[in-house]
Amino acid sequence: MPRNSDAPDFDPVARPYRWLEYLSFGPLLERCRFYRVPELANAQRALILGDGDGRFIARLLSQNQQLHADGVDLSPAMLRLLSDRIARIGAQNRVNLHCADAREFTPLGDYDLIVTHFFLDCLTTAEVQALTQRIRPLLCPEAHWVVSEFAIPPGLLSIPARLIVRSLYAAFRLLTGLTVHRLPDHATALRACNLELVDRHQWLGGLLISEIWQLQATTRA
Repeated sequence: MPRNSDAPDFDPVARPYRWLEYLSFGPLLERCRFYRVPELANAQRALILGDGDGRFIARLLSQNQQLHADGVDLSPAMLRLLSDRIARIGAQNRVNLHCADAREFTPLGDYDLIVTHFFLDCLTTAEVQALTQRIRPLLCPEAHWVVSEFAIPPGLLSIPARLIVRSLYAAFRLLTGLTVHRLPDHATALRACNLELVDRHQWLGGLLISEIWQLQATTRA
């Protein structure tokens, strides 16, 4: 598909992505990404945005044999790695892959699970708000949204955290052309769509977070 002029290009970092993670944070990003897998055993239809090389979706499909998923990523190289992983576990018939910009992609069907691992930080706050508003009408009652992200903790730890986040954005600007340079306010966007934070776990003093949100049962847009 044609790439928008402001869209980053993650193809150059697709193959070394896992090792770049290990070099920068050891196993912690992967631990954060996999943290909620045991809680998702009952999910049946998932929308997974920007899973990168597919480590999470392969793990989830292996442990949840009833799950069907739509996987969306802008990078063809990332999607090839993802496709290879799900082929190795024999789960091709349970995944539809879409090479698309999530800011423009229109999902189909009803979802009881949305997953965004280190993806929302590639968007502005306005883009996150638009994305959540577009997805909300497709959520089943009491659907869950899993978020893995970087965050700025309060207090003195905010100083090194800001430096780390700033350096990560600078690196990805150089490697991929990413134009976003600050973390979006995803929590406000999710709350505005009637999702409530159920649980939050953190690593590195709050620099890394894993959250699970749930759509409240009162209404469905």
